[in-house]
Amino acid sequence: MEFLKVDKSPGPDGISQRLQKEVREKIADALRMIFQLSLVNFVAILILSMGKCGLSSCTTHYLVAMAMADLLFIVIEVILLRISSYYFLESLLHTTPVCSLIIVLVYVSRDCSVWFTITFSFDRFVAICCQKLKTKYCTKKAASVVLAMICILFCLKNIPFYFAYQPVKIINKVPWFCNEKPSYYSDPGWVAFSWFDRVLNPLLPYILILLFNALTVRYILVTSKTRKGLKGQSKGKNHSDPEMESRRMSVILLFTISGNFILLWLLYVINFLYYNIMGISPNYYNAALYVFENVGIMLAELSCCTNTFIYGVTQSKFREQLKSIVKYPITSIIQLMSKEDNRVAKRLSSVSSH
Repeated sequence: MEFLKVDKSPGPDGISQRLQKEVREKIADALRMIFQLSLVNFVAILILSMGKCGLSSCTTHYLVAMAMADLLFIVIEVILLRISSYYFLESLLHTTPVCSLIIVLVYVSRDCSVWFTITFSFDRFVAICCQKLKTKYCTKKAASVVLAMICILFCLKNIPFYFAYQPVKIINKVPWFCNEKPSYYSDPGWVAFSWFDRVLNPLLPYILILLFNALTVRYILVTSKTRKGLKGQSKGKNHSDPEMESRRMSVILLFTISGNFILLWLLYVINFLYYNIMGISPNYYNAALYVFENVGIMLAELSCCTNTFIYGVTQSKFREQLKSIVKYPITSIIQLMSKEDNRVAKRLSSVSSH
């Protein structure tokens, strides 16, 4: 950013150097905040791995995988790619081969993060709506197989991105930085691959999440009416229903995670549809569209930092475990201090007795 000439007149795209610097500075501040929030993912993984949150082993397996994918995305995208480009511009990370590899890993971690959310939504849909399939599918073993297949498939799917970039400049025969090849936005093969990538993430996830949630809501409404009728609640009686209460907590967690995904990826999806329908390359955006695109990217990256807070808001046992972890260092220090005080008191009493 320090190399931008803020007094330079706007280029042919209409975006001034000053605007680019201001936008990048704002995004850099947001990325630093995302990095700080990502540290909480360590705590989430630790708490969920302990298995004391009152969740099934299958659900816990999905949530741990989601937290790990989110953390991996933040480390690769936010730290290795974006923050390093602001503070370590001439490091090895920005040579073209390494930069291209990092971009591939960014796409892999992003796809895994999103599709782990989809598989979790489908798992909850099966657990609530498909009782016959539940015993076979909603198991820790099945979850492990599904998550492993997703990782392998998206590693293979994102390999072409390594060949989509070219060096910005070559210094002493060393290629530096990554920039999309001009053919990426014009070659039919690359255009088809770009559409394939965006359909898999986030267009198809959008549709699947909305579909699973709609079917889940429909099933719950039908079954809740039936159970209320059988228990006589429609006549004014008040009976507790542990099964419906358990479903209610699962649905709150499901809808919160799904709604978070839909809202934070919305601008990114709109931007993708815009530049494909209008036939405008993002390289030629005007000032307003440039800001819109970068805000959409920032919010999409933010979606990988919020699941921990969702667990905390919706799960009381998760909050209890989080409090115990936060209190543990303080209580340990107090206990050590009290033990030391007791030792000193005993020594003084023994000296005084003599």
